[in-house]
Amino acid sequence: MKILVINGPNLNLLGLREPDIYGKQDYKALVELVENVCREEGISVELFQSNHEGAIVDKIQSAYGVFDGIVINPAAYTHTSVAILDALKAVTLPAVEVHISDVSRRESFRQVSYAGMACIKTYMGHGFEGYAMAIRYLKAYLGKENQP
Repeated sequence: MKILVINGPNLNLLGLREPDIYGKQDYKALVELVENVCREEGISVELFQSNHEGAIVDKIQSAYGVFDGIVINPAAYTHTSVAILDALKAVTLPAVEVHISDVSRRESFRQVSYAGMACIKTYMGHGFEGYAMAIRYLKAYLGKENQP
């Protein structure tokens, strides 16, 4: 099983950016957590982070035929990017959306998730642990999908 974990804009600044909302751990700590969970679960993983919408769209498109599923935190593009939604729908890979904070309890403009419209599940407000939850959910989902 091979999954792609995509992180959107400003997540490379974890630990610096609004630590009262996103915590004090940095992006390196997030990468280590994802890699450790995937190793424990026997999953091959590739991580990708970009501050550029088109790069995220390109990465999603390149996942077709290469990865079994996607875990995505589109960050600010969650609320603005129909392009990311369309890319997720086009590749038809099961995707799980993650948000470190509970966006449902934040500003009104954060209440719409375009990317989430193409995802099978969303985890929000669990901090970094949301990534572990998403990975394990995706593994279980893919396991059931491949049973006769």
